[in-house]
Amino acid sequence: MTNKTQEREYFFDSIRAYLMLLGVPFHVSLIYSTQSWTVNSPAPSEWLTLLNDFIHAFRMQVFFVISGYFSYMLYLRYSSKRWLKVRLERLGIPMLAAIPLLTLPQFFMIKAWTSKIGDWHNFSFYQKFNAIAWNLISHLWFLLVLIVLTVAGLWIFKKLRDGRRAKTDYSDLTWGKLTLAILLCSLIWGVIRRLLFIYQPLLLGDGLFNFAVMQSLFFLPFFVLGAMAWKYPAIKALFVKPVAWTFIGSALAFIAYVANQTWNKGEGWLYEIDTVVSMLMGLWMVNVVFSLGHRLLNSHSPRVTYLVNASLFIYLVHHPLTILFGILFVPDISNNSVGFFAGLFFVFGIAFILYEIHLRIPFLRFLFSGKPQRRT
Repeated sequence: MTNKTQEREYFFDSIRAYLMLLGVPFHVSLIYSTQSWTVNSPAPSEWLTLLNDFIHAFRMQVFFVISGYFSYMLYLRYSSKRWLKVRLERLGIPMLAAIPLLTLPQFFMIKAWTSKIGDWHNFSFYQKFNAIAWNLISHLWFLLVLIVLTVAGLWIFKKLRDGRRAKTDYSDLTWGKLTLAILLCSLIWGVIRRLLFIYQPLLLGDGLFNFAVMQSLFFLPFFVLGAMAWKYPAIKALFVKPVAWTFIGSALAFIAYVANQTWNKGEGWLYEIDTVVSMLMGLWMVNVVFSLGHRLLNSHSPRVTYLVNASLFIYLVHHPLTILFGILFVPDISNNSVGFFAGLFFVFGIAFILYEIHLRIPFLRFLFSGKPQRRT
């Protein structure tokens, strides 16, 4: 067990909270985008489609860098077994609690009030199981991926901590080298996906396999990169120093992302190209988000502390609230922009009310945080 203390970096807390809360405008804008979702407006909105694409193209890549950073920090603080226990409790308990309390009711709501699931009565046993898996894991997928990466982290972090000291402290690392490394990771993921598409296409439609395997492989490089940023200060310094070409590269990558989504199709190379573009954009947006966050958000704020504490709960409850808004109100709101902002007000308003209610019930606080509740 290693103790390493340093001054608290408030901008990481701010970024983590805002990335989580961006899930609300992401899913509300999804209603009004050209993407086929559980509920959609009668006619899509171009600007809300662009907003949705922009959030989706980078948000979780940056989030997993921060997750790897803090996960490795905690790994150095505890013994391996203690770290694994703490992390699995913090991730597994909220996920397991959210399934019966949130995503199971959401599944019945979707099944009864939308046509998204399809002809349930004529489904085979596997089709029913797979539909349940997709819908119960739903927006909880990132918790499942973090659980997978946490288990893998036992080996990865041990190698990172106990391995021979590198001959370099990565002070010579450049964004060009990082870009080539992430490009290679994206190409490997694309090859795996293409081989599955050719030889085991049914696996790509399996919910559990997609979440536990394909998504975990996609975000693994960002998770490891975050851990390395904790161990090697030169990498973190690289992240927080603004570099003009990463800003430009992010903009160009977003243009490529939108073009791929617009003109490519799933049976072609849509997913492989999407992986290359979104991995590169995610990497470059690490510099954009971290450098701006370090400059603008690196100070203590009670408001940010509140949002950090509330962000996981808000993220967990917002998805069924968004679907409920889409079912009840979207057909009656003719203006997409008005509907979008009304949806934000509806979802955020109810979510924060529920958050305040749950704070007053110790058992719910435990279920949605995974932390033992102390008596006051």
